[in-house]
Amino acid sequence: MALQIGDIAPDFEAHTTVGRIRFHEWVGPRWSVLFSHPKDFTPVCTTELGYTERLRPEFEKRGVRVIGLSVDSIGDHERWADDIQATQGARPMFPIIGDADRTVANLYGMLHPKADTTFTVRSVFIIDPSKKVRAMITYPASTGRNFDEILRVIDSLQLTDQHKVATPVNWRPGENVIIAPSLSNEEARKLFPGGWEEQRPYLRVTKQPA
Repeated sequence: MALQIGDIAPDFEAHTTVGRIRFHEWVGPRWSVLFSHPKDFTPVCTTELGYTERLRPEFEKRGVRVIGLSVDSIGDHERWADDIQATQGARPMFPIIGDADRTVANLYGMLHPKADTTFTVRSVFIIDPSKKVRAMITYPASTGRNFDEILRVIDSLQLTDQHKVATPVNWRPGENVIIAPSLSNEEARKLFPGGWEEQRPYLRVTKQPA
């Protein structure tokens, strides 16, 4: 059965560019993002890994560890890092898994035979500190991902875990949010003393909680 939101992210041991790790142990009590790229020394992947490294401080600010994966070897990853630094201005310092035997790719369903029988698609798994998969995003090999959107999803998940709210379409941190429909107005008054705009009984818009 395919991995689904709410499942425990499969644990694994793997060789990476920072040494051998056990995934759950490496993540520890943090959020994590595991993402696959189809192949080393390819143009779209080169731009993605450079941008991810430039964003690494933003991930760390949110308590998130990032780890990449492809079916190439660690040696290829290390040689490719020179190209990434030369063309993107940033050398990946986060671990990249060498998954030549496709063990991790198969655990996470990163191989989509109808798209490619050999290489992983561009999969993203956002995993919370309890090791539950909270979001999954999949792109084809030809389309580079929007890593700013991945950060936005993390911001939404972390906010909605803390407060009884949901985030509306195109929400950005600091913008208005929606009070959870499960809350009665009486309960909502206690949690949102500043009030809200009731557009419909099920659509109550309020300022983002601090």
